[in-house]
Amino acid sequence: MRIARTTALAVTAAVGAGAAAVAAGRYASDAALRLPAGHRLPTEPRLTVHRAEAGRITLTRDLAALRPGRYGLAGRDFHAAVGPVLDRTEGDVAADTVVRRLERVFHGAPDTGDRAWLTPQLYSGDPATALGLSYAEVEIPGELGVLPGWVVPGDRRTWVLAVHGLAGTMEHPMVVMEQLHRLGLPVLSLAYRGDKGAPRSPDGLNHLGDTEWRDVDAALRFAVANGATRVILYGWSTGATMALFAAARSSLRDRVGGLVLDSPVLGREETVRALAAAKHVPRAFLPLAVRAAEGRTGLSDDRLPHVGGPEGIRVPTLLVHGPDDETAPWEYSLALARSRRDLITLHTVPDAPHAAMWNADPTGYDEALRRFLTPLL
Repeated sequence: MRIARTTALAVTAAVGAGAAAVAAGRYASDAALRLPAGHRLPTEPRLTVHRAEAGRITLTRDLAALRPGRYGLAGRDFHAAVGPVLDRTEGDVAADTVVRRLERVFHGAPDTGDRAWLTPQLYSGDPATALGLSYAEVEIPGELGVLPGWVVPGDRRTWVLAVHGLAGTMEHPMVVMEQLHRLGLPVLSLAYRGDKGAPRSPDGLNHLGDTEWRDVDAALRFAVANGATRVILYGWSTGATMALFAAARSSLRDRVGGLVLDSPVLGREETVRALAAAKHVPRAFLPLAVRAAEGRTGLSDDRLPHVGGPEGIRVPTLLVHGPDDETAPWEYSLALARSRRDLITLHTVPDAPHAAMWNADPTGYDEALRRFLTPLL
């Protein structure tokens, strides 16, 4: 009787521990797989607005606030564009603050005490209100329902299909729309499953490109049906991962003439860990987060198109990434570029957080993009 009771207690304890581990794994993986579009990426710190005036905004002194380049500054009720850090001699600057150029306020008004964060999405609104570009709102038939999109027209029959990434929206590609428009390239910016106005993913989770790529496939079919003879797939973050999948697996992959991959998520286990850690998931739970993410979504880095195999990269590719990305390790991009030097051009951007390569160095980025695209026109 004692042996049976001891065994029963041991089994109960094991079952309890197992249930606790499953619950912990789900909690930890939720931190990485439930990222609302248009919200703050958890790796991005919150800053406090100390003062806002014409042409200047004072923020909490933080490594993020000191980044070079141009960023969106988003708060609960406002979105602004901020430029470089201003010289400390330009007015009184407290030691614990940073002053950046305030370029434009798109909506709302930043005020003293507001909490805000930097975002790669410099612009807010639509191509007409933000950039003065004419555009059409389109509806794309997708696997789960209708997908919203913007089409900025151009004279050429080579289209650019632009796909945002983690926590982004179809406003993000506006950072390169003016240049693409000057080159005569029509641009389709896509909202995919989980985005505002798009169908919800069946399980409500972000699959880091593993299923979302089918929406890129739908947009590719839409572009071809509307006159595109070739399409350049242009993705940021998980949008770049989706572009890789579509270029390898779409029935229209022969229409893909080039790839632009900005901050691609190629080591998805590391990305799950980074996002979960940024949401303060205890270190001991991070392996559980990875296992739970794999179990709930089928995620596996082995499922990514293998560069050396039949699903590998087969078209000219511009790969833009940098060593300071804490969300998607750039070592994977470096290895990918080295494996196909004949097709892949690597443009390295230092001092840039995830998906913000353009923001950290707009001039260098635009020139690399121009050099890449010109032979494809």
